[in-house]
Amino acid sequence: MKLTLLDRVNLGRLWMQGALREHRRWKKKSDRHGIRVFYGFDRLPLPGEKASGGIIKVQDLQTSFANQATGANILYLVSSALPHFAVRMAELARRSGAFVVLNQNGVAYPGWYGPGWEQANRPLRRLLHLADYVIYQSRFCRQAADKFLGPRERSFEILHNPVDTGMFKPDPQRAARHDEAVNLLLAGSHQSYYRVRVAVEALQLVLREFPRARLLVAGRCCWERDEEQALNRIKRLVSELGLGKQVDFIGPYTQSRAPAMFNRAQVLLHTKYNDPCPRLVVEGMACGLPVVYSATGGVPELVGAEAGKGVAGPLDWEQDHSPDPRALAAALVEVVSHLDRYGRAARRRAVENFDVRPWLERHRQIFAQLLES
Repeated sequence: MKLTLLDRVNLGRLWMQGALREHRRWKKKSDRHGIRVFYGFDRLPLPGEKASGGIIKVQDLQTSFANQATGANILYLVSSALPHFAVRMAELARRSGAFVVLNQNGVAYPGWYGPGWEQANRPLRRLLHLADYVIYQSRFCRQAADKFLGPRERSFEILHNPVDTGMFKPDPQRAARHDEAVNLLLAGSHQSYYRVRVAVEALQLVLREFPRARLLVAGRCCWERDEEQALNRIKRLVSELGLGKQVDFIGPYTQSRAPAMFNRAQVLLHTKYNDPCPRLVVEGMACGLPVVYSATGGVPELVGAEAGKGVAGPLDWEQDHSPDPRALAAALVEVVSHLDRYGRAARRRAVENFDVRPWLERHRQIFAQLLES
């Protein structure tokens, strides 16, 4: 059953009433050490259920910290997936004696968001400075928040998005299946035309060196209100460039199907400008895919020096800059020419730096430190 806005308000009130009652019990029992987390929603998709964006992090957290709509002592909010009335919820949580933890992703800025970016940032600014603890998803996320939300000098850290390296792992049969073919994967929600356009144009150049190269486009093409029109637009470009047999549009995918999708490819192509901390990059790396990417935003922090190759771009808050297809093609040729080395480095980096288990343990430590303070 779909909840109305009034339903959500009432649920929020119920949680706050429960939190206030629990706060009175804390005073009597002096017991605040049991970690009880609420994520701002009455129900969230469980691990294995369909989810996207910031909610996927909450799915990870629920494996260790179940969503508790009453009696919670931690309110955990993800900036890219906020509930209705998140600011009021955080204010009341603080008043009840609960602690607020904010997982801060990107911000609205003129080049990406367009008109209205100031209004979009208002709740984020309030939450950032209201929270007891802030987790920035990357150094770039902190840089953007400092500029548009105001710097925060206390109780924060940088903790990149995680990946389940047991679920996302290389398929040993991938090399045998693909033989000499090279599949390049472009995945995610494509909210700007340039993201797919430059990938198609780069493929045309790569074919000179690797005639059996193909481009797999996964995810929604949603830069226009009508997704079918957006898809038709990019398909026309593919046809005009004579690449109809080299580009496959495989559509949206679920999290449970993502590992198989990654294992259809040898290289992940990520063309988004100023992407704050894309989870799909670490998922692809965990599957042994090196990454060729726009070296802007938080992606260079994820890929590092050995797990792929970036195409430099300027830092600009006023407009987005699409990567040069010629530079993307050159990077792709370099990576494909040394695929084993880059692929091993990608998997190793994902396991050593982004595995979900240390990420969950660090959250446990943060929650415990807050409750003991």
